[in-house]
Amino acid sequence: MNAVDTNVFVYSQDTSDANKHTKAEGLLRTLAQNPSQTILLWQVLGELVRKLRQWKDQGLITKPEFDDRVRTLRVSFPLRLPSSIVLDHALDLANRFSLSHWDSMLLGACIEAGVDTLYTEDMGSPRTIDTIQLVNPFI
Repeated sequence: MNAVDTNVFVYSQDTSDANKHTKAEGLLRTLAQNPSQTILLWQVLGELVRKLRQWKDQGLITKPEFDDRVRTLRVSFPLRLPSSIVLDHALDLANRFSLSHWDSMLLGACIEAGVDTLYTEDMGSPRTIDTIQLVNPFI
């Protein structure tokens, strides 16, 4: 099972870095060919909506563009909501791997959801943390 970190989704929406934009769009297109193998984590959706709202508030996108992008994201992959066990996983991971709170929460959600590949440019990727392979799609 795959998951995608917020930064990859942001680059797919932001054209200011053409190389990362192209790679992010390509990865998401590839993953969308078999959407049952990739999930959208609740935390990622929340972080991405916050970023899109920031762009809307700054006048970088319009309200209809904001609405369309959020609607498209919500149906791109199955949404996975966290349970309380995510916090237990996150606290354990943060202690063992010196991760930030939000990075450990993301990985905790991955563990709970059975994700074995997380596409991200964060957390020192490429590397493996427990059973999760962190893949940097930009290198």
